[in-house]
Amino acid sequence: MRKFHKIAYQPGENAQMFDWENLRHFLAIARAGTLSGAARALHVDHATVSRRLGALEAELQMPLVERLPRSCRLTPGGTKILELAQSMETAAFGIARHARAQQEPLDGKVALSAPPVLVAHFLASHLAGLRREHPGIQLSVLAQSQQVSLSRREADVALRLVRPKEPSNVVRRIGRMPFALYAHKDYAATVPSADWTFIAYDESLADMPQQQWLLKIADGRPVGCELSDISSHLAAARAGAGVAGLPCFIGDTEADLVRLEHAGDSFARDIWLVVHRDLRRSKPVRVVMDYIAGVFSDTSMLST
Repeated sequence: MRKFHKIAYQPGENAQMFDWENLRHFLAIARAGTLSGAARALHVDHATVSRRLGALEAELQMPLVERLPRSCRLTPGGTKILELAQSMETAAFGIARHARAQQEPLDGKVALSAPPVLVAHFLASHLAGLRREHPGIQLSVLAQSQQVSLSRREADVALRLVRPKEPSNVVRRIGRMPFALYAHKDYAATVPSADWTFIAYDESLADMPQQQWLLKIADGRPVGCELSDISSHLAAARAGAGVAGLPCFIGDTEADLVRLEHAGDSFARDIWLVVHRDLRRSKPVRVVMDYIAGVFSDTSMLST
């Protein structure tokens, strides 16, 4: 979030000034649960977070946080301030989104959050086309597995593999990403299906739909290695480490890989394009959304 100037709260003659930056650091502490976690989220050092919290407590003349050995716990007063600060943050972001949506020139920076698999293996190769068509737009692509908050302007537009449920967002399904089993052609030619070894995700990603689909197909056959992202799965399959579940738009273009037949169910993930409703009419945002939707519709293995 951008830095705001000091905000004056003026209920009467004894009104005090307090700094929005101090409140912003307090919000980060409340969300992270630790000073170090807040520092990482804000890209500052631990001392800065501690100083900002101390300044806010001095401004408000009340303790907000209990500093425990391994965590921070809000005081009752801090819990109430958190509720009010969240309302202020929501209003501040609303003002920023409204101002952004009113911009008329077809230029500026647009931040797009997308899953790493789509960034590395699809979107990166299509950015030149957007630049040629709209040289005034700077697209900042954030490869992120986790969902970001469009309300807090962590991104302007997002691609997601799970349909978002936030009521403030406008959602459109723009594609479908089918998966299949792949292995190196030499592995497929020499190892019978009963002896396949599988390339899976680690335990932290056990809830991913493609992990559950893969393990169901494995049906007790061994997992030879666990890797945390699809790019690593691709590299392992290329090296002959076993059978990987890959998006077809990746696996089908690899000369050394072959698609494997199996008795399990087919599997695909929907691709959703998301924007906050306040930004859906912003010209630069609209151009980026239309361009992304267009390149997905032009790609047969990712189109709806």
